[in-house]
Amino acid sequence: MTEAKVRSNPVPRFLAHLVSYLFHPLFISSYVMAFLIFFHPYAFNGFDERTKVLRMLNIVLCNALFPAFSVFLLWRLKFIHSIFLRTQKDRIIPYIIAMIFYWWTWILYKNWTEVPTEVVHFLLGSFLALCAAFICNIYFKISMHSTAAGGALMFFFLFSFSDEYASGLYLSLVVLGTGVICTSRLLVSDHTRWDVWSGLFIGALSQYVAWMF
Repeated sequence: MTEAKVRSNPVPRFLAHLVSYLFHPLFISSYVMAFLIFFHPYAFNGFDERTKVLRMLNIVLCNALFPAFSVFLLWRLKFIHSIFLRTQKDRIIPYIIAMIFYWWTWILYKNWTEVPTEVVHFLLGSFLALCAAFICNIYFKISMHSTAAGGALMFFFLFSFSDEYASGLYLSLVVLGTGVICTSRLLVSDHTRWDVWSGLFIGALSQYVAWMF
């Protein structure tokens, strides 16, 4: 089936829209942190349940809800034309707001000495990816979905080499998820292949730089 036929087929388009919403860029860091906090056998070992929930709540608020609510306010106040940020101009202020929140999250986790180093690396990488995407947005409309997915992919790839409980299962799931997210954006957005591939590269590079930092 050609790409044009896939784009015109309502079933793939519905699934692509569903994937785009479920794996919105603002949600990716929350998904990664939820895995590390609640499912990984040792990353947050020794933390009581209340502390785990508070750490997770901090990520959800600062990396997802507050930036999303800020975009909603910008839209209602008519600072941006669409809540879906369809143009490069609409993305400028939301990028800056998100960078502030992501920077704040990284600073908090960096100063909590009991937090695993890998987590601090991931949050720094997420902040750097936002900064890089903001710069790229000046020249072209880089895909925020693929940037977030590329960051998650590189993090799990690097983490698997330092994790004594490393499993090919979660790395395989992230690879599959990254492919599905990027394909979905090509199907239901106006992004070009360059927008998607460059986002994937920027996200991965940012996590690698943070890991080496």
